Amino acid sequence: MFSSKVIGITKITRCTWTNMNNVQMLLTNSMRFSTSSIKDRYYTDKHEWIDVNNKIGTVGISHYAQDALGDVVYAELPAVGTEVKIKDECGALESVKAASELYSPVSGKVVEINSLVETKPALINQSCYKDGWLFKLELSSEEEISNLMNEEQYGEFIKQDHS
Repeated sequence: MFSSKVIGITKITRCTWTNMNNVQMLLTNSMRFSTSSIKDRYYTDKHEWIDVNNKIGTVGISHYAQDALGDVVYAELPAVGTEVKIKDECGALESVKAASELYSPVSGKVVEINSLVETKPALINQSCYKDGWLFKLELSSEEEISNLMNEEQYGEFIKQDHS
């Protein structure tokens, strides 16, 4: 199984040497960025993602989407057993800023929901790719994945359409 990793990178934007009690200190600004070795996470143009493992897809919303929504205060998820088609509306999220529909990235049958998100929707903001996933689908057609963007394509999509 592949995993996503966040690593820290130090970007030196201002370098100042000071001497405090004979200790040399380098003051830096740091930034974080995400690298991912997940080869099976795909994205829609509506900012849902799906991570596929053995015909089961875990669905959530992207970091970009949760950031745009703001603090999520309510999650309405599809019921287990619900059959959905690609691009079907299947739930909703409400935040302090807006409400947003959820769309299924592929066709399939809902086999599990993240009930923690229903009781603690802030998990979506805190950990949209790990603890804040929304539901799992048994895929009807793995071929539909080819219509979605991989992580690199999604990054370019955000840069081009949402800068």
